[in-house]
Amino acid sequence: MQGVRSGAVSTPTTTQAASDRAYEHVKRAIIRGDLPGGTAISENALCQEIGVSRTPVHEAFLRLAAEDLLTLESRKGAVVRPMSPNEAADVLEMREAIESTAATRVVTDGRVADVAPILQTMLAEQEQAVATGDVDRFVEVDAEFHGAVIGASRNAIAVLFARTLRDRQQRLRHQLMRLQPSQLQASLDDHRALAAALEAGDAERYAAVLSAHVGSHRGAL
Repeated sequence: MQGVRSGAVSTPTTTQAASDRAYEHVKRAIIRGDLPGGTAISENALCQEIGVSRTPVHEAFLRLAAEDLLTLESRKGAVVRPMSPNEAADVLEMREAIESTAATRVVTDGRVADVAPILQTMLAEQEQAVATGDVDRFVEVDAEFHGAVIGASRNAIAVLFARTLRDRQQRLRHQLMRLQPSQLQASLDDHRALAAALEAGDAERYAAVLSAHVGSHRGAL
């Protein structure tokens, strides 16, 4: 009886782990742009690629569909959902509104000193990523940079909204940086200007730089 109970516990755990692996694998490929919008994904091919059965792959597809990253079609199966220009514009608009408000809160509440050293560390990481052409690392730190400013505001609602937008923002960042590699340096320069504005306690300057920074993404839509 004890052996049966042990097996009953391990099977769901193993299935969940396989589902998580399939989910992370496909989600990362979509966000990075390795699977562009409109790409059909074969369950069988994915099973063979990452070494899992069809059940966890199907569960992963359902999760990704719930996040609007995939559409499940009766004839084509799983298809990567393109991000429309309108959706992208909406994401960027909300991102700018949340972050500019958060930066104002950081300044007015006197929390600049809490976040400034963190931003400088991230700038150094991004400078190294530019030097080595590491787009993946640059984009990851990009999200951390903007997230640090929002987090420093201690506005729980802003943090929640930013987290909700994160995957879509990362998808846009990868799209921009891969289509226009020159944007790596331009984005780094913008981040330096943002950090300088925050350290100077100039929330209006921060908002102006942020608007231009987000505008570069709009130009790539």
